[in-house]
Amino acid sequence: MRIQGKMFLGLAVFILASAIVYGFWSKEPAGTTALFLAFALSLMIGFYLSFTARRADAGAQDREDADVSDEAGEVGFFSPHSWQPLSLATGGALAFLGIVFGWWLLFFSLPIILIGVWGWAFEYYRGEDRTQ
Repeated sequence: MRIQGKMFLGLAVFILASAIVYGFWSKEPAGTTALFLAFALSLMIGFYLSFTARRADAGAQDREDADVSDEAGEVGFFSPHSWQPLSLATGGALAFLGIVFGWWLLFFSLPIILIGVWGWAFEYYRGEDRTQ
């Protein structure tokens, strides 16, 4: 994680320089604000990764003598058949469309988002796996 932290901190420096140059050159507030917000986001991610890298064990990507096979093995469990991300994406898209077309659209998106979150949290507590 140390390398990723340095990458994001370097990206933050680049975005900050771009935001300053863009702000002075264009005098356009929306793009300048967006670039400064991108700088802040990159800085937060870089700080978090650097802070966590000090507390966590060094991974294979942090060692110069590491091979590709050092990171082999099980990464984690990922659900192969979940429909819940589609529900969350649909609800999120409707919510963002509500900002564009009218806040009334949020009343239709909130139940879809809640169904997606509920289904994702409890998808292995029903159906065939009920006895476990």
